[in-house]
Formats: sequence, C-alpha cells, structure tokens
Amino acid sequence: MGAPYPGSPTGYANSDEKTWALIAHFGGIVVGFIAGLVALLVKGNESPTVRAHAVEALNFQITWSAATLIASILAVCSFGFLFFLPLILPLITWLILLIFSILAGVKANEGQLYRYPLSLRLIK
Repeated sequence: MGAPYPGSPTGYANSDEKTWALIAHFGGIVVGFIAGLVALLVKGNESPTVRAHAVEALNFQITWSAATLIASILAVCSFGFLFFLPLILPLITWLILLIFSILAGVKANEGQLYRYPLSLRLIK
C-alpha cells in the first residue's frame, strides 16, 4: 500500500524539482486538486519527476475531492435521519485526504515517488 512502483523516477536533479513535488502533495491539503494541477502545468513538461509527483497528487486529490462532495451531499440529504452523517462522512474523507497527503509529502521529501492508495488513475 502506497509503495513506489517499478520504473518510478526517484531523486531530484535540483531543489526546484523537490519544491514543486512538495507543493503538489502538501498543497492539496489546503487548495485541493489545484496544487497538483499547477505543479503539472508549470513544471510537468520540464521534469519527469515533478510530472510523476503531480499526476499522483492530482489523481488522489480529484478522487477524494469528489468523495468529500458526495459525502457532504449525502449528509445534507439525510435531513437528520441518520444524525451522525452530517458530521462523520465529510470528516472521514477529509482525514483520509490529510493523512495520505502528508505521507506522500514525506516520501517526496525523501526523493521517492509515493503511489497513493484508494485513488482512481484518471490522469496518466
């Protein structure tokens, strides 16, 4: 779970690549998929390492942003029928996003590509 996969780029050519990889992972905690998208668009064509990190982060952030939106809609539509849904579902999805983004950022800081579990591979 979350282990690097064969053929994944490791290490950085310079500190700029490391910074953009960290922005892709940690930025998703604050601004969602926007951080991964910006990293992909700004440095994705210049660096295969940054592209790999940005694509992983972007796929994860899109998947869990959609899950949070769906959980929030279900919680609101329950109209108190299940009193815990408005509090629990969005919180769980946000915690998953937070925990795995931090794990990925730590791995990126070590120069390793982290493959997020529980995410759809929407962008290749």
